Amino acid sequence: MIIASVIILIAIFAAAVVLPVNMGLIGFAAALGLGVFGAGMGVKDVLAGFPADLFLTLLGITYLFGIASRNGAIDWLVARTAYALGTHTAFLPALVFVVAGVLTALGAVGPAAVAIVAPIALRFARAHGFSSLMMGLMAVHGAQAGSFSPISIYGGIANKVLERSAIAPDPMFLFWASAAFNAAIAAMIWAVYARRAQTAHTHMPPDAHPTPAPSALDREGWWTLVGLAALATGALVFKVDIGFMALLVIIALSVVAPRTQDGALKLVDWSTILLISGIVIYVSVMEKLGTLDAASQMIGTAGSAALGVLLLCYLAGIVSTFASSTALLGVMIPLAMPLLTGSALSPIGVVTAICIANTIVDTSPFSTNGALIVANSPEAKRPAMLRNLVAYTSIMVIAGPLATWAIFVVLF
Repeated sequence: MIIASVIILIAIFAAAVVLPVNMGLIGFAAALGLGVFGAGMGVKDVLAGFPADLFLTLLGITYLFGIASRNGAIDWLVARTAYALGTHTAFLPALVFVVAGVLTALGAVGPAAVAIVAPIALRFARAHGFSSLMMGLMAVHGAQAGSFSPISIYGGIANKVLERSAIAPDPMFLFWASAAFNAAIAAMIWAVYARRAQTAHTHMPPDAHPTPAPSALDREGWWTLVGLAALATGALVFKVDIGFMALLVIIALSVVAPRTQDGALKLVDWSTILLISGIVIYVSVMEKLGTLDAASQMIGTAGSAALGVLLLCYLAGIVSTFASSTALLGVMIPLAMPLLTGSALSPIGVVTAICIANTIVDTSPFSTNGALIVANSPEAKRPAMLRNLVAYTSIMVIAGPLATWAIFVVLF
């Protein structure tokens, strides 16, 4: 059954690429099929692996962010920040990075943040002479920089998986490590294109203002910003469960600003919720069958626990290039847990290395983030953008896992 469970997991990812069906739905079916008919487990035993805490987190965060997107609060924040730069347009790449990072840090899923920022970033590129590739990469790496905050989707998944594995999470370390790593990559990208950007801005009139003043934010928008601040305060300062806190904010907004609810439920990222729930419940079946322990022991035969972690980092990076980074988080972290038994490796360092290796390749045009960059490029330039993203992601796949492993496993 162990070999069968691995083959089925590979088939789940392959089927999700070929078929127009949510990977989580396939995961649910596979969990019930393998558990009930293959391993003789009861249906209740299989469903006991349903991640209720993750479900609550994903529902609350995506619902609240849907409200913020629908009433214009997020668009206003982006426009207001861009306008504040005035004629200092040389800092637009940094602005794109920071705004994307803030959005994901506040709870937006990475593709949602990139979907908001990418059109603006590429418009900035065309208007001010920046490289479109650079601006697109700034949007994606910015989104990844904030993606492991304690109140974000990725951060919530990683920390919940650690708790389920009886390992105390360190949410702030994971967040700042990912933010610093992606910021370093963004700084190198910006440095490569800095001379071209400076040349493009040499002849800009000193009184020019590249972006118009944003329109005033209405009452619902202001209440939503207050709600987002309350979410961060409740989760970070008072340690309230992030999913529960998000639902409390949503209820409060329904009282003080009822119109914020209009159509927001339709913007809940149900596909991500289904994906995560299905994959996690299937992994829980694999864990009960002993598959994860067997896989870790096999990786451990590489010679040392550290080398086994390196293999996991590369596995996460390679697979994530073509598959869902979100789904892989629920798979790769449990695989690393047996490697930590009896080793001197830092659990949070190992998890950080795997998480970053898993997500920095989301620039791939075969992932949602990369595809958004291609889609927002002018039609005539899309083939070139596709080739450039493939080349860049190839570098990330080769160098990224090694770099994260060296920094957070070997040196940490």
